[in-house]
Amino acid sequence: MARPRPSVPGDGVAWITGASSGIGRAVALAHARDGWTVAATARREADLLELSREAEGLTGRIVAHPGDVTDAVSMARLASTILTAHGPIARIVLNAGAYVPVRAKTLAIEDFRKSLDLNIMGVVHGIAAVLPDMIERGAGQIAITASVAGYGGLPMSSAYGATKAALINLAAGLKFDLDNLGVLIQVICPGFVKTSATDTNAFPMPFLIQSAEAANRITPKSSAARM
Repeated sequence: MARPRPSVPGDGVAWITGASSGIGRAVALAHARDGWTVAATARREADLLELSREAEGLTGRIVAHPGDVTDAVSMARLASTILTAHGPIARIVLNAGAYVPVRAKTLAIEDFRKSLDLNIMGVVHGIAAVLPDMIERGAGQIAITASVAGYGGLPMSSAYGATKAALINLAAGLKFDLDNLGVLIQVICPGFVKTSATDTNAFPMPFLIQSAEAANRITPKSSAARM
């Protein structure tokens, strides 16, 4: 089996979840600039259609494929739809997630449950939807958006940070198998990026950057070969 390698636009389509805003939206546009056909997924179809229009004139294109990552059956069907419409899913960027601030005095179980369902199981559903085809082809690339919060506690990040730590561990564990199956798995761990989520933080956020800059670092101009 060949050593896993980064996918290129000629290999197939890039599927990006959480593409309607923030880092996901910027990453979708960066891929389209690099010549990818991007299947963009989020719950809000109107936002995805606006994103698709913004990509008009770029080397690649963005096609709206609305869906809910917390629904495993829906994600499997969506993967099949994308494959039929555009060809094999060569790269998936599992970016959908939510930051729910947690304070000790107002700690609520539901905040943790929501974070687990979206941030962890949403990623698992995406992996499960694409992995059989990638393994059969002996090729493919899975990129998971975690966070530096996964490496240590930050203010109000008890739920969010725990899910991101789980994603880092999840990817590390899968890598032992995927290295031998030709599938590349990677973890993206951004620091503070200005989004609607970080706008709620009342504490200092060192090295805060814009989502477009984050996307350029995640998917540089040579992303076709390096991501």
